[in-house]
Amino acid sequence: MSNLGYARVREHYVNEATLGHVGVVIGLVAFIVALPPFRADALWVPVFIGLIAIAVGVWVVSRGMRRPGWTAIGFGIVGIGLGVLATRASTGNLDQVVVWSALLSATLVWATPLTFAAIGGMFSERSGVVNIGLEGMMLAGAFFAALGTDKFGHWYMGLLTAAVAGAAFAAVHAVMAIQLRADQIVSGTAINFLALGVTGYFFIDIYGENGTPGDLSRIPDVNIGFLGSVFGHLNLMIWVSFVLLIVAHITLFRTPIGLRIRSVGEHPRAADTVGISVYATRYAAVILSGTLAALGGAYLSIGYLGSFSENMTAGRGFIALAAVIFGNWRPFGAFGAALLFGGSTALSFRLAQPWGNASVLFQALPYVLTLIAVTGVIGRAIPPAAVGRPYVKQ
Repeated sequence: MSNLGYARVREHYVNEATLGHVGVVIGLVAFIVALPPFRADALWVPVFIGLIAIAVGVWVVSRGMRRPGWTAIGFGIVGIGLGVLATRASTGNLDQVVVWSALLSATLVWATPLTFAAIGGMFSERSGVVNIGLEGMMLAGAFFAALGTDKFGHWYMGLLTAAVAGAAFAAVHAVMAIQLRADQIVSGTAINFLALGVTGYFFIDIYGENGTPGDLSRIPDVNIGFLGSVFGHLNLMIWVSFVLLIVAHITLFRTPIGLRIRSVGEHPRAADTVGISVYATRYAAVILSGTLAALGGAYLSIGYLGSFSENMTAGRGFIALAAVIFGNWRPFGAFGAALLFGGSTALSFRLAQPWGNASVLFQALPYVLTLIAVTGVIGRAIPPAAVGRPYVKQ
């Protein structure tokens, strides 16, 4: 096929995929129009808009793009369902749940630990090592941040302790996955169980039934009044996560270091032949991923909650791993996925206020979205070519 033919085929797929994304947005609009401040009370409004999204999805599927097409159809159906529920809810309940400033603030709160862990996981997988152990590294960071803050008396010492703990757990995973060439999925799963056992044991041994002290030094908020109620009083770690996104993107795609990381994740043999140490690069990337994941856990314990409880990460490391896939192994894509997961978590907590126990069902929403991400329904996620494959130097 000529270059012109390839260009036309590529343009066809790009256009159909873009239209599928438009269908997804239309499906979301079917739900949003029923919420304040729009309040489309008529039942036909979300139904009509959702049917448009479904029609777009059907057309995209008929053109051969099954994944974006079925995604648009799914969002259209979900948009109709949620929109119908919203039109049937009382105005008082909607006003209580849909407070946009509170939702946006809570979204950033719950997205921040996911962002740190997802960026860490992205560096690890870009170098060719799957890090299923993000959950355990986050949990270790949460506990050792509280422990370090308690023993040294300052939150920044807690952050340092958490970073060291996360790096240590990551180093164990790196040795097993890189040096010993163990199955990376099994190795990461072992790290999760190891962290759960270690943090549980030391938590009970040191603090017993009383738990961590209530006066732990906490990571401060940054008060910038002129930025409004959402951005004017954010925690320091949230601002650090914004900076981390920019630094990670520049490092990965604009520096020689990023080129080395990506090369050992795509073609380790070729990287080795030009003098790049595959082992050293992968070790550094995995240890960095553990450090960042631990900082995400530290934000949970000494930034947001001010305490530690057993297994407090509650699967957020796995959601962060899904965010890496969701974001196509790119920093801003992973951040967008973290915002989506964080927003669904924030919404589930808001729903608990007017609907009580019935809102427990909505707390499964982040995990449902995780399943969608890891099965690759949203778009076509293409991982680094050598990810999960141990490298043997010849």
